[in-house]
Amino acid sequence: MVSGVGGGARPGSGHSGKLSQSVAAADTMIASRWCSDSLEFRGEPVTDASDDSPIAPLARRPDFAVSVLSTLPSSPTASDAVRQKCRQTLDRVRSELLAARNDAGHWTGQLAASALSTATAVSAFSAVLINGDPPGGESLRAMVRQGMGYLQTQQNPDGGFGDTDRSHSNIATSYLVLSASTLAETIGESPLAPTAVQQLNRYLDQAGRLDGLRRRYGTDKTFVVPIMNNMAIAGLISWDQVAALPFEAAVFPQSMYRFLQMPVVSYAIPALVAIGQARHFLGRRAIAPVRLIRSLCVRRTLAVLERMQPASGGYLEATPLTAFVVMSLAATGRCDLPVVRNGLRFLTESMLDGGCWPIDTNLATWATSLSIHALACDPADDGNWYSEQLADWHLGCQHLTRHPFTGAEPGGWGWTDLSGAVPDSDDTPAAILALGLMRPHADANRQTQMHAAMIRGSRWLIRLQNRNGGWPTFCRGWGKLPFDRSSTDLTAHALRALWSIPVRPKDTRGPGPSRAVFDRANRKALRYLSRQQQADGSWMPLWFGNQDREDESNPIYGTAKVLIAGGIAPRQEAAACDYLLQNQNADGGWGGGPSVAEKIRSLVESDSEVGSIAPKIPAGLQSSVEETGLAVEALATVILRHRDAPPAVGPQSENVTANLRSDRLADGLTRQRPECSAADSSAAVNDALVAAILRGVEFLMQSVEDRRHQVAWPIGFYFAKLWYHERLYPLIFTAAALGKTLRVLAENHDPNWPR
Repeated sequence: MVSGVGGGARPGSGHSGKLSQSVAAADTMIASRWCSDSLEFRGEPVTDASDDSPIAPLARRPDFAVSVLSTLPSSPTASDAVRQKCRQTLDRVRSELLAARNDAGHWTGQLAASALSTATAVSAFSAVLINGDPPGGESLRAMVRQGMGYLQTQQNPDGGFGDTDRSHSNIATSYLVLSASTLAETIGESPLAPTAVQQLNRYLDQAGRLDGLRRRYGTDKTFVVPIMNNMAIAGLISWDQVAALPFEAAVFPQSMYRFLQMPVVSYAIPALVAIGQARHFLGRRAIAPVRLIRSLCVRRTLAVLERMQPASGGYLEATPLTAFVVMSLAATGRCDLPVVRNGLRFLTESMLDGGCWPIDTNLATWATSLSIHALACDPADDGNWYSEQLADWHLGCQHLTRHPFTGAEPGGWGWTDLSGAVPDSDDTPAAILALGLMRPHADANRQTQMHAAMIRGSRWLIRLQNRNGGWPTFCRGWGKLPFDRSSTDLTAHALRALWSIPVRPKDTRGPGPSRAVFDRANRKALRYLSRQQQADGSWMPLWFGNQDREDESNPIYGTAKVLIAGGIAPRQEAAACDYLLQNQNADGGWGGGPSVAEKIRSLVESDSEVGSIAPKIPAGLQSSVEETGLAVEALATVILRHRDAPPAVGPQSENVTANLRSDRLADGLTRQRPECSAADSSAAVNDALVAAILRGVEFLMQSVEDRRHQVAWPIGFYFAKLWYHERLYPLIFTAAALGKTLRVLAENHDPNWPR
């Protein structure tokens, strides 16, 4: 444990005075820079630290400014003002989050409308209308018309199209929109305007056309082949340019898929089959033996498609995957297949108001689990969000039979309660943690049910763990392609869940896993996280990104998730804290980039819903609410965790604190100055963390006052880097951050905080 961070303020341990001094010191630096007559961000270099101060390396950084807003009310002390304003803001955010529940008592959320999804749906409907005579054809034609109407409003100034209305243009979505426009014109509907097509083609030229598309996805054919398949259906390229996917491999048992070196990720088998068959029938003929084998496998692999299709008709509840399957089978004249009819039903029912489609139907289970955690972070939370209906719904989302899509064993949770969900290693830990937070409010019978469900979930997670110690998303052992490999954010989440479950002691018999099993999984996972930490102290996640970074990675999210989980070595934790503090933006927040202000400003003018929100955009805005909330929660969690630890006593305390030194950074937060005592360095580290937290909290409070927390930012990935934003994310991450901040600022440490 890094006993220098937070000092350790256990009830009755005598550390509440140090805590008050630490908060007061940080607050004094902040309060001295309040400006009562301006609501603009105002940052000034910290000059309070002398060259001999343990935090001098941090204070001397030109970009480390204490940025404060004038939104805090007057109060006898700065600390009281911070707490009061934080409390008021959290009450508002909690109220909005609670109001977002549906009539059944849980959260459904709202995913972004997607130009990418809309384009694939338009192409699927058009392909069916071209190659068949479906019932309700006029209805499909009307939806094509509406979809094209939506797409005509989504073109970016550079001529390209992004995945959402807040996304940068990318070559994948741009090609899909061009294909949809071409197919719509083929059935007699209005395509993009000629000037829009010219601008789109200029963007595609600049992006490198097909070579640029292939560069974006590398060796992963999960998305590049479906895009080119769509282009071939539209007549934009030859079928011979589409890679021939080995759809015949789907006849093997699911347990063998990971050994067959599939060219697509584990969750794209339906696309492999449908697109592979389309290329088999419409492209250049393979050599005789291969052609014969594939011809013999057509019927059997269609049976695989039928078996994997859920009751809703939507594979993974995802518009793009379902649309690719429908258009591929329709292109070969098989519009009457049950798979096509069910897929059309799903696409028809999934259309949103305005003629658009989301990337997936919803993330209800995920959003509910995260919302429960966020509400429980509040030190004043009384559990009034709990209901028997909520508990029963959450328990009912656990998959209790082997899943037909991935072959997953019983025990996991997917992202939604809908039939297309597949259990995975992010939603399962979130659900386990949510059940743990609900248990104290439940009756005895439901507590028993919850404990049993958590045990099933933990066993499912342990079986999924890869040999390298990390957790993949869906299937163990699929390590060839990026979105099938172990991931740091998933691994950290799985560890949090496993640590939350009471287990029986080693060498004992009884229900539930033993401590030995958990310890083995824990050791492997921590070794994996150790190996994955970057040289700058960060961790890279899998399913979240930042569109303003050149590589589209999101180290703020990844680092925050590992720090929230904890368990890592002291030096690794110190380096991670260094990373977050050194990457705090001038506006006090984290992440985001130049496009945040630009896109929100554009949305105010172009989107009536955002216009009605009327979010304020202060000068110098860079950070996103979501990433700031995550970073604040992570740093607050570090402090809370170390206050749980007994204070270091005796001569070894100097050595423990000395281990805070980060070998990764020459002038990082944790650099130990030889003239400073361990106690001074410990207090300085605590002060630096608290100061960073308070700057982040100021950003969040101002964001709520400016209503920017009602404009979600695209940080989520779906499939192979398909961007999405979720309306609840800003509320969830802000509530969790403010709740844990209030716990940090409390005079006495409460060890019963949600892990």
